[in-house]
Amino acid sequence: MAVVVVFAGSYVGYQRLSDSKCTGSIRLTVAAATEIAPAIEQTAQRWIQDGANVNGTCVAVAVSSVNPATMAAAVASEHKVTLAGLGVAPESVKVPDVWVADSSTWLLRLKQEAPGFVPTDGKPIAQSPVVVAMPQPVAESVGWPNKKLGWKDLLAQLTTSTQLRTGMVDPTRDAAGLSGLLALGQAAGTGQQAQAAKVGAIKALANSASALRDDLLQKFPHSADANDIATSLSAAPLSEEDVVAYNAEKPPVPLVALYLDPTPMPLDYPYAIMPEVDLQKSAAATGLRQQLQSASFKNALATAGLRSPDGSAGSGFAAPLGAPDASPAVSASGKDGKSAGGSAAAGLDASVLAQALGSWAAVTLPGRVLAVFDVSGSMLEPVPTAAGVDRATVTRGAARGGLALFDDKWAVGVWLFSTEMDGKKPYKQIVPISPLSASRQKLQDSINKIVPKKTGDTGLYDTLLAAYQNVQNSWQPGKINSVILFTDGVNENPDGISQQTLVAKLKALNDPKRPVRVVIVGIGTGVNRQELETIVKPTAAGGVFIAPDPAKIGDIFLEAIATRTGAN
Repeated sequence: MAVVVVFAGSYVGYQRLSDSKCTGSIRLTVAAATEIAPAIEQTAQRWIQDGANVNGTCVAVAVSSVNPATMAAAVASEHKVTLAGLGVAPESVKVPDVWVADSSTWLLRLKQEAPGFVPTDGKPIAQSPVVVAMPQPVAESVGWPNKKLGWKDLLAQLTTSTQLRTGMVDPTRDAAGLSGLLALGQAAGTGQQAQAAKVGAIKALANSASALRDDLLQKFPHSADANDIATSLSAAPLSEEDVVAYNAEKPPVPLVALYLDPTPMPLDYPYAIMPEVDLQKSAAATGLRQQLQSASFKNALATAGLRSPDGSAGSGFAAPLGAPDASPAVSASGKDGKSAGGSAAAGLDASVLAQALGSWAAVTLPGRVLAVFDVSGSMLEPVPTAAGVDRATVTRGAARGGLALFDDKWAVGVWLFSTEMDGKKPYKQIVPISPLSASRQKLQDSINKIVPKKTGDTGLYDTLLAAYQNVQNSWQPGKINSVILFTDGVNENPDGISQQTLVAKLKALNDPKRPVRVVIVGIGTGVNRQELETIVKPTAAGGVFIAPDPAKIGDIFLEAIATRTGAN
């Protein structure tokens, strides 16, 4: 995750202080996504030349170009959390006073993991629609420009065509990739058939996935030769700016931007003033923000292949062939933490992002998970929002959906727990952790055994300890080793260990060299969040997710997979 500082002589504003009427100095640091950084730098230097000041104190601005994933990792590290897929940022990357990422989704993901991360402003200063980029001959073969295509059409191509070679930038590291993943999920809809279609689409995209955008762009045809076009990348969700920049290099086969319906969430370039910035710097940041609303900045954006937040473009914008004159306007994140973007992004929150990333992780990352299901008597309670079926039935449905999502690179085991399930033991192994490549049918059959024990209570503490030890004893490097436990109640097992004993044993077992992630999914309103958080806290990377409506546990399950604070 290299960080590239592109503007030498960053504090050039200070060279002019002696000639200005202001005194003193405020040094404002700005880190911006690579494509927008030059436009911000030009505008900042023009402001400085005009005597930028805050209440008579001179302002100088240093603008650096930083990959959003790199800066997100640095911000996460400052708050002692990690974001899935990012790892740790280099020590040389410092959190600035102002961060202009390419998308509000970075801010949402950070807020979900680090509640203390509360930047101010957050209003977009530019936008770039997310499109499907195709080499022009490929686009013409699917009906462009005469046929109006939608995300459902692309979904159908991904799941049925053997001719279309698709790819994307890893959505954990790239906002345009994440936007495309969200759009495909929306196109798939809900239900078992929809889930299968979504899994198929993700697998197709993952076949040519890249960690970096530049690497993905290199997979498009390098010549107009028909065989080269047929064997190169055919389609990928990218930003409009990516297509503009690619075509500016005059490649032998230009890219076409397909603006599919419904409009996905665009890149919206939020202007985020970081927490802990002092009042003087905050005022300077607000002053710079005002400069970024000028006509000259809009034209600088156009030169960089970007639109203004209202969707219009300044002079010099090299619009891709077939691009709309204006795209839907973007607006700021709301006070409730929900993001706005194009119409497709209205109401989006962090849990939706986590569910999409959870789907990606299940398909693309290798892992080992022991799934532990509560079968105590309370699991017979009906769920009004699921046509009155009981909690166990809803849980079986979520388990089937999750199992279908996991790629064959995963290994999965199934336990059930209540009280006296195996002699005096409150838990019972149904299937040991086994590779899905060889044991998928056996694991599918095991789900039918998630049947409540009418007189059973909840032996939560003993079960969690045993499950943790089981995964740790069989721990494998290079994989996510985890326990995911589903329960609808509190510990009720007079013959079992106490909470104090459980916490002490988990602390003693915790081994940084063999980290085991523990996730507890609470079902319904009978769980005690404080109890669950207490028993998860001693583990290396724990998480508690509550589904007050049991019908939503499938979504919560996906969110739990993607949200991995502290996970290795």
